[in-house]
This record gives sequence, structure tokens and C-alpha cells, in this order.
Amino acid sequence: MIVGFTSTGSKRPEVLFGPQLDGMPRRLRRAAGCTVQATDGRSYLDFIMALGAVALGYGHSDVVQAAADAIERGIIGSLSPDDEAAFADELVAAIPWLDQVLFHKTGAEAVAAAVRIARVATGRNRVIGCGYHGWLDWCSESAGVPPATRDLYAAIPFNDAERARTLLRAAGDTLACVVIEPVIDEAPTREWLDVLREETTRAGAILIFDEIKTAFRIAIGGAAERWGVTPDIIVLGKAMASGFPLAAIGGPREVMHHATSTWISSTMATEYVSLAAARATLRAMQTHGVPRHLEVTGTRLLAGLQRLAGRYPGLGVTAAGIPQMCYLRHASEPTSSRFATECARRGLLFKRTAYNFVSLAHDDAAIDRALETLDEVLATC
Repeated sequence: MIVGFTSTGSKRPEVLFGPQLDGMPRRLRRAAGCTVQATDGRSYLDFIMALGAVALGYGHSDVVQAAADAIERGIIGSLSPDDEAAFADELVAAIPWLDQVLFHKTGAEAVAAAVRIARVATGRNRVIGCGYHGWLDWCSESAGVPPATRDLYAAIPFNDAERARTLLRAAGDTLACVVIEPVIDEAPTREWLDVLREETTRAGAILIFDEIKTAFRIAIGGAAERWGVTPDIIVLGKAMASGFPLAAIGGPREVMHHATSTWISSTMATEYVSLAAARATLRAMQTHGVPRHLEVTGTRLLAGLQRLAGRYPGLGVTAAGIPQMCYLRHASEPTSSRFATECARRGLLFKRTAYNFVSLAHDDAAIDRALETLDEVLATC
């Protein structure tokens, strides 16, 4: 029996649907395109998309073939595989401000490694962050985190340039790095990003963009590419390997070389199934112009959510996010729970909190079908 039902906390039934779980899908049998089939045999149009880990659609043929070929080659070995160096070179070519990269298996692990590198590079300990950066001790408020560890981390508000400037200057020469998610419910302002860039440079600290959700989605190079503010380290993950476990950190050589002055290592970091899948994903992203497709398709979805929020003002719902990752924000927990369960009963998996994700597999018909279902559900809430 699995503790808490599933090892991925965000996939627990009560997290997805709330307390009313009768008739709700709980376990997955298969997934293809933008459709998933639960173990009860029912199929669902899906916008959760493995919590954003899939941007090409489930089971993309090129990715599946690349992974199958890698499995036949042995999966993992005693030496670094060719795919590691090849994908590193391809990432550097796709994101020109990078010189070097380092691979990991999860986003939480990769962001923690980026913070470790920043601490080595600066000789400092304090971290300021904005957003969700995983479950590990350095940034968590959960039970079991030592107070001394928690005291080294402080949060700044999203898109508040003046508050950011004040807090970063107060930290002064104790500050090792600033770690931000560049998108939290809305696009970042250029003023906020510029202040973060200016003040970390002034303090001699490292600026880290946690682009686990945004890279390979709003652009191959994420928010750094989209809004033109270059961090010292970028963290990539989720959609980078189309659902295979892979994350990466990258930056200029003068920053990344500090990784060799500490110990950052994982036995499974260089299994080459995920690396092969990521290489195929990058090719598909470039060939099919996936970020542009996600923007266009997501704009159709977000505009529809905005119309629905205006149509039902009494419910207190608002549309939040950006086209590539958006959702309906609910005024209360009971309302959001009823919303999610009624969507599922109608064959739609639509997350009640941040975020829902479009993919290459979603077309206009899928968006329109979802909006029709959402309209029907909101009318009953």
C-alpha cells in the first residue's frame, strides 16, 4: 500500500478533486495525445497534462521511438552515454547564452543543485526566492525542516519591484542567490525582472530562473528568452523530455564550473532513455514550432476562461495565468471541489488550481469542447 495513495502528492485524489471522491478517476491505465484513460475504462480530455510534464502530447511517436531505441541500447551503463554530451550541445545551441549544463532527474533536485552552485560561487548562505521550488529542505516550510535551515531562506512577492529592491539590499553581502519562478499566475513585469537582475549584480549574488514549468513552453529558453532578461543560472525540466524524468541546470562557464568544487551527483542522472527522449523532444519542438502553437491554442483557452468568468460573476471565479498555463481561480474550496468533480463527471480533467496546460495535441476542437463543458459546469455551481 502506498503512503498517501500516491507518491506524487499533487496527484492525490483529494488534491485534484477535493473531499467528494465518489465516481472520480483515481488511477491511470494509458494516455495518448491529450486523452487519458482511467482504470475504469473511461476516457477523459486532459488539460492537467501530467502536471505540465508533457507539451507534445502523450506518447508522441518520435519520442517513443527514441526512448525505445535507447532501451534496446541498454538503458544505462558504467560510462557517460553519447546522448548526454549530444543533448548538452543541442541545448547550448538552442539557448545561446548557456555554455555548460548539468543533468538531474527532477526539478526539485535541479533547483537545489543550482542553489548549491550559487553558494559555492559566492561563499554565502542566504537565499531569497519567489514561487514553488520543490519539497527539499532549503526552501520548504513543511514539518521536519530544521529551523536553522529554514532561517537561511526568505520569500519576496511576485512582480513587486520596489519590495524586491528593498529586501535584496537589506540582505547585502550575505546573499548567495535569488531564485524565482518567472511566471506566477501572470506574466512578469520587465521592471521586476530588471530590478532582480540589477540588484543581484550589485550584491555579487547569483540570479536563478526556475523555469521547470516555463522552459520549452513559452519558448525553448523560457522566460529568459521571452522577456530578454538573462539570469546566471536557468533550471529546466518537465516538458523538456516529454514526461521522461530529466531536469537540467545551465549557465555561463564562469558560474557553472563551480559545480566541480562541490559534490553533485546521481547514479541515474545519465541513464540515456530520458536523454534520448529529450533530444527527440527538442527536435519536435523546433520542427513543429511548438511554443508558438501553445501560445495560439492557449490564447483561445484563456480568452474562453475570461469570458466564462465574466458570465458567472456571482461565483467569484477569475481567469489566471498566461496562455500556455492557465486556470480558473475559485473563491472557495467547496466551489473549486465541485467544479473539478463536475468536470470529471463530464469527461474533462481540468485542474482547479494552478495550472492547466495546452499541448501540441490540443487543437481548436479540444479547446472548444473543454470550454463548452466548463460553461455547463459553472452553470451548476
